[in-house]
Amino acid sequence: MEQRIKIDQVFPEAIKGMMGLVTALSKTNLTPIQKELIKIRASQLNSCAYCLDMHTRDALKYGETPQRLFVLSAWRETDLFTEEEKALLALTEEVTLIHQNGVTDETYKQAEKFFSAETIAQIIMASVLINAWNRIGVSTHMTIPR
Repeated sequence: MEQRIKIDQVFPEAIKGMMGLVTALSKTNLTPIQKELIKIRASQLNSCAYCLDMHTRDALKYGETPQRLFVLSAWRETDLFTEEEKALLALTEEVTLIHQNGVTDETYKQAEKFFSAETIAQIIMASVLINAWNRIGVSTHMTIPR
């Protein structure tokens, strides 16, 4: 697959704006593993190979286990994830797939059991950001460095 335009080169102001959100999200209550779980799960749903490659590598560097990464797409079917992580993943999925049912009251209430309003806002914004990166990666055929 041949890479298409490089948005950072042809529209750098847009990437600069996104990098502002990257900076804001670097100062959140979320752990590095939680941030990577958001990025990986959304990237799985969006089929963004570039982001999956990057963020699974980052997750491993932060101490995530290969086993949990192998079964992340089936997180509901395993006890390898805590109830807090499951609430985070459910919210991430519903933000990513917003066109299906929005964010349900059930998912939002479950998130409130584990996270403050500030942290819920951070999870939503982290989901929004990775979805934007996924859309750039998929639409421009970003290639995985070899």
